[in-house]
Amino acid sequence: MTKRRAVSLTFIEGVSVLEPLKLKAPCKDYLWGGTKLRTEYHQQSDQEKIAESWMLSCHKDGLSVITGGKYDGLTLKEYIDQAGKQVLGTDCNSFEYFPILVKLIDANDRLSIQVHPNNEYALTHEGEYGKTEMWYIVDCEPGAFLYYGFQKSISKEEFAERIRSNTLTDVLNRVEVHPGDVFFIDSGTLHAIGAGILVAEIQQNSNTTYRIYDYGRVGADGKPRALHVEKAMDVTKLERPQRSCKPQGELKKDGDATYTLLASCKYFTVSRVELSGTISCCADTSSFQSILCLSGDAQLVREGEPPMAFTKGDSIFIPAGMGTYQLQGSAEFLLTSV
Repeated sequence: MTKRRAVSLTFIEGVSVLEPLKLKAPCKDYLWGGTKLRTEYHQQSDQEKIAESWMLSCHKDGLSVITGGKYDGLTLKEYIDQAGKQVLGTDCNSFEYFPILVKLIDANDRLSIQVHPNNEYALTHEGEYGKTEMWYIVDCEPGAFLYYGFQKSISKEEFAERIRSNTLTDVLNRVEVHPGDVFFIDSGTLHAIGAGILVAEIQQNSNTTYRIYDYGRVGADGKPRALHVEKAMDVTKLERPQRSCKPQGELKKDGDATYTLLASCKYFTVSRVELSGTISCCADTSSFQSILCLSGDAQLVREGEPPMAFTKGDSIFIPAGMGTYQLQGSAEFLLTSV
């Protein structure tokens, strides 16, 4: 009997599948990436650069793999397919597939100017959902900046002319960033991460990006990277973003932890948790939970089970309905649910 067959039988026989799962991330070596995700966040890759680590992913372009425990070696998607959609929670019933993707992004160099389509456009043209996302600035170099929408509303004619004349950045909203800043990026919002920024990104489960301007760079094949100007012009909102770059909620103390609501929308709710001691938590049947550790060391403890230690750069999936558990230690992490 193969290992995977044995795992499948445990679901059929009713053995509990409701346990926390530590994940190994697939990594991407885009040309603008750096080395911090390997040296500081313990990501593993044979590639020289790690631009992105997909810390929680069921996307076909990069699947998270369970590491340790009885489901070791299964992808997260295989686990969910076998366990059943109930491990995602009732708030995920409206989604056809796993709703979110969580990344760590190391922008050693600037990213292209780009935009993501909404669901309707993406389903029509790309065969997958669009992308609304949020960025949490984990770390950055002094003076680092990003582009976030336009300085003010412009016409479609001016947009087209600025693309043609390579003057698009002259009218973009340039924002200097600091650790702890939050940017909510609705689909259709033009954006670009600048050099020297490390970002935690929580987004819809989509890999569709329309690149508008790439500073004349070439890829590994020596050719200019593809642009998607026509599609970008179809979907871009030609205005200044309405949301601020600050967390949505105030600091809230709960026992030995401080919670800050960073962003909440129909696709995800994200809080930053600063733990110093012990807190009790509960994964009810409404949604799975994702823990992305950004600093420190802690452990997840359940009655009658061995503790699960986690540290900077670790990602844990907690199935809906797992019930109560404790977190103990000193750490900062992002807690995401649907």
